[in-house]
Amino acid sequence: MCEVGCGKHDHRSADPAAVEMLAIADREQYATQWSRYEQQQPQCSYGQLGTCCRICSMGPCRIDPFGNGPTQGVCGATADTIVARNLARMAAVGSSSHSDHGRKAALLLKAVATGANTNYRLTDTVKLTAVADRLGIATDGRSFPEVAGDVADAALNCFGKQDDEPIIFLQKFMPKRRYEHLKKMEQTLLESTGATTGLLPRGIDREAVDILHRTHFGCDADPLSLIAQTIRCSLADGWGGSLIATSVQDILLGTPTIKSIQANLGVLEVESVNVVVHGHEPILSAKIVEMAQEPEIRLLAVAAGAKRVNVVGLCCTGNEVLLRQGVGMAGNEAHSELAIMTGAVDAMIVDVQCIYPALADLASCFHTRFITTSDQAKIPGAIHIQFHEDQADTISRTILKEAIAAFPRRNPARIHIPHHTATAIVGFTVEEILKALGGTPAPLIDLIVKGTIKGVAGIVGCNNVKVQQDSFHRTLTTELIKRDILVIGTGCWAVGAAKAGLMDLSAQELAGDGLKSVCTSLGIPPVLHMGSCVDCSRMLVLAGAIAEHLDVDISQLPLVGSAPEWTTEKAVAIGAYFVGSGIPVHLWPVPPILGGAAVTRILTQDAKEVLGGYFFVEEDPIITADKMEAVIMERRAALGI
Repeated sequence: MCEVGCGKHDHRSADPAAVEMLAIADREQYATQWSRYEQQQPQCSYGQLGTCCRICSMGPCRIDPFGNGPTQGVCGATADTIVARNLARMAAVGSSSHSDHGRKAALLLKAVATGANTNYRLTDTVKLTAVADRLGIATDGRSFPEVAGDVADAALNCFGKQDDEPIIFLQKFMPKRRYEHLKKMEQTLLESTGATTGLLPRGIDREAVDILHRTHFGCDADPLSLIAQTIRCSLADGWGGSLIATSVQDILLGTPTIKSIQANLGVLEVESVNVVVHGHEPILSAKIVEMAQEPEIRLLAVAAGAKRVNVVGLCCTGNEVLLRQGVGMAGNEAHSELAIMTGAVDAMIVDVQCIYPALADLASCFHTRFITTSDQAKIPGAIHIQFHEDQADTISRTILKEAIAAFPRRNPARIHIPHHTATAIVGFTVEEILKALGGTPAPLIDLIVKGTIKGVAGIVGCNNVKVQQDSFHRTLTTELIKRDILVIGTGCWAVGAAKAGLMDLSAQELAGDGLKSVCTSLGIPPVLHMGSCVDCSRMLVLAGAIAEHLDVDISQLPLVGSAPEWTTEKAVAIGAYFVGSGIPVHLWPVPPILGGAAVTRILTQDAKEVLGGYFFVEEDPIITADKMEAVIMERRAALGI
């Protein structure tokens, strides 16, 4: 398991804490994602182009798009068919992961509403009432549990309904003009292609199953039809599953408010039992933070020789607890191995998504208890403690006791915690942003109209070993705010920006004069943390609020998106639902589509005419900022501002 690291560590990460830990990895010969990446070279060029097909046993078939080999697979599938099918399958998996997250939250809301679960409560009844009102659910004269039960039913119905009406969350939350535009484009597609594939999702589960069906051997071979269904499935995630997850978690756990936190590996403490929560679903991690404050757990930690139990976050479940409970953030996805290498992590608790199987092997080199909690993410070598929502308090205590028991087994000689942290002001939900603006988006719109702020860029991102960790995130974000473009975002990008100090008030000095003046007057940083990757739905809702206030389509607003350092299938779905919502999206690294010329043209050119949103690819962060600013200026000109 432990082997020689690859390359020079400063080429792997822009984060000084990571650089420090990678030097240890090299010295101690710990395997990391970077060393494993080197071992994979050269990677399959057919896979990078998206022209490898393995959906039947006559394959795998490979098509060389440059004409130096077969032009069709055994069944006759062309490069464009193969590329479109592969892309659709990525979106189906990505949409399913985020939407299943939403399903679990909705099921829990139903259990709390009926009294079947007493481990959780309706924490934010204001948000409950707001969501119910938006969905057309009666609230006057009714108890909160009654209203919550109806909201849960409406959410759960979005997953399994069988009629052809669009899902209720999309109908009620998507701005009217965007909804009407997509409805019109459905008819346009029907008239131009004869295909009945729509764009408005009928059911969250249905759209993912539809992709799996139509990409089975001997089904849909039309790239346009496949891409249309990719957009439809992704919209079911953005305006359905993810929106449900965000809304329901706010109701159950509380809508985040603005607060100051610390970010980077320096949040680990030598004297404390360090518990790292990692993954994406905060139903468990929020409980662990809560139970860590109980007198029983505190006394056990002290008895073991520790100062306290210090719960810190990684990745998106870390984003969730930092936003709601002010928990320190140890890092983004690429920090997961580095955190264990500090020798100071007593337990790493994971739920689902973005969890490296290699973490179990690495933890075995230390005293660290690596604990899985979901039957959807079991990892050989881990301790498995299955989480059940109706036993949340008891299970959380059990997990914390495992961490406390590990504390005395530390090897002090192997502890190395980098002394790197940055202050970040976080918690900029739609509610908090509107509150800062006086209750409506009008002041923000006025600032954009005046040109004080040119526009808004939404950035979402993972870490990708093909890109120096956080470097694209940092450079692009800094360049955009310098140009008076407000930056909002989620996920591992948000953690990267926080670690770089871009979410501190001191970052106001990096902004252009217009943006700086706004941030100074409001007392906010020029880079706003809106949540975990599932909380991209918050950005959709904010865009929708601005569009509705102006009575225009989202595609007319000076908004642009980026997914630098993207990695996962979820990112494909996120990018696709932003494009489907009318927002141009930058990508790097290159998605596996370049082997299909028609698919590439549809996504980067034709989509602009049909959807208003489209994809563009760029490797250089400065040139990316140029292109994103150009999109904003083009839209400003079209609006006459």
